[in-house]
Amino acid sequence: EIDERGHIRIPLKAGPHVITAAFLERTAAPNPTRLQPFIRSSTDTRDTSGHPHFEMFTVTGPFNATHSGDTPSRRKIFTCRPTGRADEETCARKIVSTLARRAYRGDVSSADLQRLLRFYQDGRRTGTFDKGIQMALQRILASPKFVFQVEAEPPVTAPGTVYRLRDLELASRLSFFIWSSIPDDQLLQVAGKGLLHTPAVLDEQVRRMLADPKSQALTTNFAAQWLYLRNLKNMQPLSEEFPDFDDNLRQAFERETSLFFESIVREDRNVLDLMTADYTFVNERLARHYGVPNIYGSRFQRVTIAEETRKGLLGKGAILMVTSHTDRTSPVVRGKWILENLLGTPPPPPPANVPPLNENPQREGKVLTMRERMEEHRVNPACANCHALMDPIGLSLENFDAIGAWRTRDSSSVTNLGTPIDASGQLIDGTSVDGVVALRHALLRDPELLVGTVTEKLLVFALGRGLSHYDMPVVRSIIRESAKQNYRFSSLIIGIVRSTPFLKRIKPDEDVIGRN
Repeated sequence: EIDERGHIRIPLKAGPHVITAAFLERTAAPNPTRLQPFIRSSTDTRDTSGHPHFEMFTVTGPFNATHSGDTPSRRKIFTCRPTGRADEETCARKIVSTLARRAYRGDVSSADLQRLLRFYQDGRRTGTFDKGIQMALQRILASPKFVFQVEAEPPVTAPGTVYRLRDLELASRLSFFIWSSIPDDQLLQVAGKGLLHTPAVLDEQVRRMLADPKSQALTTNFAAQWLYLRNLKNMQPLSEEFPDFDDNLRQAFERETSLFFESIVREDRNVLDLMTADYTFVNERLARHYGVPNIYGSRFQRVTIAEETRKGLLGKGAILMVTSHTDRTSPVVRGKWILENLLGTPPPPPPANVPPLNENPQREGKVLTMRERMEEHRVNPACANCHALMDPIGLSLENFDAIGAWRTRDSSSVTNLGTPIDASGQLIDGTSVDGVVALRHALLRDPELLVGTVTEKLLVFALGRGLSHYDMPVVRSIIRESAKQNYRFSSLIIGIVRSTPFLKRIKPDEDVIGRN
């Protein structure tokens, strides 16, 4: 029974549950949200036109619990159960030491363990055995050894000294790189024996970790950051220009690209397949957008791509949308994105006080096409050099509109509606391109550019810092070794974890620390 504040109590058994909430439809009248789903998300309460929507709901409890439940998380914590009061201290020591070793990613000193047991004892004095373990666990989670990735310097280390990470520290680096999480027991055991620095053992652990489902974190964190997938949720194409766009399509864009990148990792494919793969993942909504027939339902399916224009990242709706404006495409943004994220040659920032592109330009009463707009922009000598790099690349993608749909004529009312698309151009090296297929071939003439960029992005992700000139020999070495293995994705990961920047650290100069 729901009270006047919208509260309801439900008796449930302990364990994982999925809870949903919805309003029952009480009218046969068409729901405007169904007719125009692009107007708002399902949780938006603005202009609801009499149709109720949930803004939020929270779950609290349990209330009046009679005993502790049995859940997967509790089973991982309570690795033993005392049979009586006399066994509690021994069991608590086992539980706390195991949790601390995992959380601290290494050995737990006697002093650390005694400190944690005092928290257990304080909780036990005022409550149950479980309460004592809870207090100790809270202390573990508040410890700097858990919150921070600590890499201690050897004693008496002079500034500028290069030193090797301890095996347990290397285990943490490796785990946070591939899993974005703490090491598992097997990795800790290998590191605890001092074997992780052995090349064969290190390679074995990397391959095991890449095969583990937890390596999906490379997609969730690395790929989403590198490919700007996190920006998708902030993109809201104008409904006047794109009436067919809805949140289902936005989610499908993200899911497609995530599954695509994950397949490269899982199948240990050539990194160049990121640009050339003849397959993708679609559900019914995305298949309709791409024009792929005979796909039904919300489940994503792997399909072979017949059209050359859709192959690889350059044909993905997610990439094409995050590099567009809300009402039109942006050859500048698309060109800059490719230079920075695929070729590793970001253009310099624009000079100060450069006026924005005129959104309603005309010449002799005629609305200018996107290509004509770009030409007007390049009249400014301060802009010409950089735009000569970016614009031809971006214009090669003009057959894709701002939500990644294929077109042969300009479909935007803010440019020149109905004008045939001209996707031709000349790259800065003199190569003539006409459309996305020619652009892809041009970008892959030197495969080391793409492989090098992916390597640099992965190395930044692995080290948690930007790269400098002294890192470039390492990047080139990784590329050379990877070429011997057909640029397989695992060869880049193994090359990174074998590299000096990953295995070692340098004690910074004290003057540098002071200046920073």
